[in-house]
Amino acid sequence: MSKHDAEIRKKVETEIQEHKQIVEADTYRQNYHHMPPVGLMNDPNGFIQWKGTYHLFYQWMPFETAHGAKYWGHYTSEDLVNWKHEAVALTPSEWYDKDGVYSGSAIVHDDQLHLFYTGNIEGEREPEAEYQCLAVSQDGIHFEKKGVLIETPKGYTGHFRDPKVWKNGDQWYMMIGAQTEDKQGKAVLFRSEDLQNWEHIGPVAGSKEGKLGEFGYMWECPDLFELDGADVLMVCPQGLEADGMDYANTYQSGYFVGKWDETAETFQHGDFRELDRGFEFYAPQTTRDEKGRRLLVGWMGVPDQYEQAHPTVENGWVHCLTIPRELKWNGERIIQNPVPELAHMRGPVLMHSSITIENDQKAVRGVQGRSIELNLDFESLEDMFAIELFQYASLSYKDHVVTLSRPNLEDRSKTEFRRVKLDEGLKNLRLFIDQSSLEIFINGGEEVFTSRIYPQAEEEHILFTSLGSTTFSVEKWDLKGYEYS
Repeated sequence: MSKHDAEIRKKVETEIQEHKQIVEADTYRQNYHHMPPVGLMNDPNGFIQWKGTYHLFYQWMPFETAHGAKYWGHYTSEDLVNWKHEAVALTPSEWYDKDGVYSGSAIVHDDQLHLFYTGNIEGEREPEAEYQCLAVSQDGIHFEKKGVLIETPKGYTGHFRDPKVWKNGDQWYMMIGAQTEDKQGKAVLFRSEDLQNWEHIGPVAGSKEGKLGEFGYMWECPDLFELDGADVLMVCPQGLEADGMDYANTYQSGYFVGKWDETAETFQHGDFRELDRGFEFYAPQTTRDEKGRRLLVGWMGVPDQYEQAHPTVENGWVHCLTIPRELKWNGERIIQNPVPELAHMRGPVLMHSSITIENDQKAVRGVQGRSIELNLDFESLEDMFAIELFQYASLSYKDHVVTLSRPNLEDRSKTEFRRVKLDEGLKNLRLFIDQSSLEIFINGGEEVFTSRIYPQAEEEHILFTSLGSTTFSVEKWDLKGYEYS
């Protein structure tokens, strides 16, 4: 560890201690979502399971609630419920990452944990340079930086980041999110035999690539993997215009499904589909764990989307991560569901069966709280059904369309909406409600809404409304939350 590295680590610890009281007293602090100890959290990074331990890194600006010279924070867990907040993994300590240790991924090689990340050098209006870098650890806690592996090739702007590394046979591959000089977003491929020397292959997907027309001016956080026989490219295209119910956030997160040809090193794919329909979801990262599951964690935020309007900013912190989700491919779309381990947070179940509401709004006995899981199964639904949460947010269904509404964060006199149209009727809702967030899984995870919510701190009431007659059953669990050490 260099002297400079040690100095800025000490500053981080001082910052945490100085703000600890006000941060932890915030009524919007979450119960079972990862948050920063202070400052701003964004992209999950380096998500991996190694020797039975899950490592989840994250982008972190400790010194303010705005973006800046990022660090890599670090959580570890044996079971995805009990977590330890480790020492800072990476700091912006070197010439090639002095303005930010930006997002990346992790792999295991030669019994060592390798972190691939982007070192950022700021220019006046955009990055002056972004380098793909490597850090290595023997114990998963302390990391030695190995320096720059890849400089940005000709034809691309300074926006060239977020390396995702994986192995096929004897070849290592790295995919990078990029912007060409003519402002087209691309997913760019490199190949290596030794993780040190990388050959530039070129874009395998992107705006104006193959059959895809113009599709965003920058692609971030690319992630190519196999899921139940399908090849999936997750990516976050920036610059898509809103289109009906689609692309409603400032920037999007979604995926293409197609065929990765490792011989030709090409990816032929179909249409883009959004992963999440809520107000806050971006930069998802996946890993394949030791059980063979494809797991996902995302950032519960969106860049440049009223980030400073979140009320937690007043208390020195902003943003969080989603709960871990397991992904499956059903032949038509990705299905997302909370990992089963989260059931260990449950208290006793409260069950109500065959509740019928007809042209009325009602509370259901015992169904309330701000750290809970709800499961609703619908027996019949004639017209419209809605759930009002804490006099703040509402989830409604009518004519195959699900709508989530909440006050606009910048102007609470206005209401904003996110919508999706279901292929079939509403059959099931599973809601994970925390102190300041919602994660809503619809029809077994076919669609998901992820959002922050900021109701009055003492408000716990949930109301159910039906136009026409709706009959449903409901299960409710209080969730004790993550255990931290």
